[in-house]
Amino acid sequence: MSLLPPGRFPYHPGVSPAPHDGYQSPLETRNASAAMRRAWSAQRKHSTWRRIWLALAESQHAIGLPVTAAQVTELRAHLDDIDFTAAAAHERRLRHDVMAHVHAYGDAAPGARAIIHLGATSQDVVCNADTLILRDALAIVAGKLARAIDRAAAFAAAHRALPTLGYTHYQPAQPTTVGKRATLWAQDLAIALSEVELRLDGLRLRGLRGATGTQASYLGLLGGDASKVDDLERRFVAALGWPAGRTWAVCGQTYPRLVDAQVLSSLAVAAAAVHKCCNDLRLLANLKEVEEPFEAEQIGSSAMAYKRNPMRCERATGLARFVMNLSGNALDTAATQWFERTLDDSSNRRLSLPEAFLALDGALDILANVLGGLVVHPAVIRAHLEAELPFMASEDILLAAAARGVDRQEAHEAIRLHSLEAGRRVKDHGLPNDLLDRLRADPMFAGVDFARATEPSNFVGRAPEQVDLFIADVVDPIRTRHAAALRDEPVLEV
Repeated sequence: MSLLPPGRFPYHPGVSPAPHDGYQSPLETRNASAAMRRAWSAQRKHSTWRRIWLALAESQHAIGLPVTAAQVTELRAHLDDIDFTAAAAHERRLRHDVMAHVHAYGDAAPGARAIIHLGATSQDVVCNADTLILRDALAIVAGKLARAIDRAAAFAAAHRALPTLGYTHYQPAQPTTVGKRATLWAQDLAIALSEVELRLDGLRLRGLRGATGTQASYLGLLGGDASKVDDLERRFVAALGWPAGRTWAVCGQTYPRLVDAQVLSSLAVAAAAVHKCCNDLRLLANLKEVEEPFEAEQIGSSAMAYKRNPMRCERATGLARFVMNLSGNALDTAATQWFERTLDDSSNRRLSLPEAFLALDGALDILANVLGGLVVHPAVIRAHLEAELPFMASEDILLAAAARGVDRQEAHEAIRLHSLEAGRRVKDHGLPNDLLDRLRADPMFAGVDFARATEPSNFVGRAPEQVDLFIADVVDPIRTRHAAALRDEPVLEV
C-alpha cells in the first residue's frame, strides 16, 4: 500500500512546499557557503539572464537596429527585481523556462517587451549566463583551495623538523617529519588549484550564434551583412565585461558540453586531494598523533562518551566522494549530445553542475577549518617512532660496529637473530621492542654510541629542507596570486 497521498503531482516549476514539508538538499542547509549558494541561486541565474538580454539590446541599439535608448534604460532598471511567482505562472502555461522569464521581464519592463530576446535563441541566453556563473564559482573554489594550501603550509612550517614514523603500505617505513607529510597534502591541493585555474583560463562565451550555431537569425536580422553580425557579437561580449576574442570559434546549439566534463573533472581532482588529506588525518587520529579541532562541548558518540571522532574529516571525505563520482556524469552528457544538441543535458546539468560545486565548497571549508586547528601530540609521535626505530637503526649500528673492527657478517647475523627475537616479543606477547637492550648487552656491539645511532633526526633525510623549498617555490606564489582570497576569512559552522 502506498504511503503517498492519492492523485497526480502536477508540474509546478518554482513552487516549493512548506520549509519542512519537502526535500531540501543538505548542500543548501548544512554544507555549502553563502557565497557558493548565491552563485548558483535562482536569483543569480535569472538576473544574469536579464543582463544577457540587456547586453543584447544595448548592442542592437548601438548598431542601429530598432531598439530605442528608452527601451534599453527600462531593461537596465529591472535587472534584479524578478517576480518569481509570475515567472512560475508563465512557465506552467508555456512549459518553457526561458520564455517564461522573457514574459516576466516584459511584465516588469512593458515598454521594452517587444524587443526582449530579439533574434536570439534560448542558448544564447543560457549558455552565456552559465559561463559567467561557472567563472565565478571556479574563482570561489580557487580561493578556497589557496586557503587550504596556505594553512597546510603554515602547519608544515611549524612542524618542519618534527620526526615521525613514515608509512608505506600503511606499514612502518623510513621516518619523515610531520611538516614534510603536510607538504604532500599541500602539493595535492596545489595540483588541484592548477587544474581549476586552467579551467578558468579556458572558459569561452558562446556568443550570439542562434539556434544551431550558424548565426542565421542574426544574419537575417541584419540584412545579410556578416560584418554587422560580427560587430553585434563583439559589442555584446564587451557589454558583459568579457575579454575580447574569448568566444568559441564554432558551436552547435550550446557551448561544447565537454567543457562541463572538464570542469567537473577538475573539481573531482580537487575533491580527491581533499579526500586524501582528510583520510590521512583520520588515520592519524586513530594513532593519536594528530587530531582535528574538537570543541569543549562537542560529542563524539551518543553511546560512547569517551569518543573523539574525526567527524569533520569524515564529513569532508563524504562530500568529496560525491564530487568525484559526478565527473563521469558530465562525460556521459557530453558523449550523448546528438549532432547540434539534445535536451537531455538540461535536466542533468541543473543537478550535476551546482551540486558538484556546492559539495566541494563545503568540503574545502571543512578542510581549511581543520588545517587551521590541528592538534599535534609529540609524545605519542615519539613513542611510535621509538617502537620501530631500533629496527630502522640496525644498519647504522651495524656500520658503527664494523668501524670498531667487528666482522661485518658476524654483526649482521647477530642483529638478524636479535631482531627476530625482539619481533616475537612484540607480536606474540604484546611487549615493548627490546632490540636496543639486546644489542647493548651483546659484547659484539660494545662501544657503539647507541644514542647517536638512534637519534630520530638522523633518519629524516632532507625533509625539513624540502618543507622550506616547497613553501618558497610552490606556496608563496600561490599566496601572492590569491592574496585577496586569503584576506577574506569566512565565518564557518563546521
